[in-house]
Amino acid sequence: MTIPKKDTSENFKASPTANFKKPIIVLPAYNAASTLKATIEDIPAGSYHEIILVDDCSSDNTVQIAESLGITVIRHQTNRGYGANQKTCYDAALDHGADAVVMLHPDYQYDSRLIPHFLGFLETGICQVMLGCRVRTRHETIQSGMPIYKYISNRFLTTVENVVLGQNLGDFHSGFRCYTRKVLETIPYHRNSDDFVFDSQFLAQVTYFGFRMGDAPIPCRYFEEASSINFARSSKYGLQTLATLGKFILQKSHLAKFSIFQANQ
Repeated sequence: MTIPKKDTSENFKASPTANFKKPIIVLPAYNAASTLKATIEDIPAGSYHEIILVDDCSSDNTVQIAESLGITVIRHQTNRGYGANQKTCYDAALDHGADAVVMLHPDYQYDSRLIPHFLGFLETGICQVMLGCRVRTRHETIQSGMPIYKYISNRFLTTVENVVLGQNLGDFHSGFRCYTRKVLETIPYHRNSDDFVFDSQFLAQVTYFGFRMGDAPIPCRYFEEASSINFARSSKYGLQTLATLGKFILQKSHLAKFSIFQANQ
């Protein structure tokens, strides 16, 4: 396997976080053995209090590599799904006292050197949720290797989500996300799906509960070992995302009530 090189053309340097006392990075992992070490090595020193990896019953040696890197490891005894993995990630981060949480896919697709800068938006109070946007320009996105059908579906779904949710984001479907503790304490994420649509439900909840959300461009790498769902799963995810938006509209219009929009007590 050949890991793509990171961009060092402008002598990029990340500044450590200052205001958060316990920023925790969570990695929802499944068969990430080939990319995990590179992902961890790029995370800037001093930008986190702890790294927690939740392994969703991988069939490779993801757990062994994670343990050798000295990070916290939690194992699912059965494969429970991407959404269920995130639920365990966020539960663990909150239990460990996180005041900010970064969710990062451990497939080396996102440039983790930007973590301190994204946390800066949360530290200043400008946003309470920050997403890494893979779509700064169409040319860059296609050149990075995003499949054409994924680019088209991303543009369509992101446009619809912006209209329905009243946001102005460039990429609703990023695997690089930062949250304040208050967001995770408020949103009833345990009522969400255990599947990929968890992400769409979560951002609809962020909007419904009035949290400020933003994004910033992040370099992205597509290669064989980077995680990606196939066309059939992508289609299912798209339809479930549209269904989530329908529920949001009905909830906001007081025409129906859904448990995913009922705040934690």
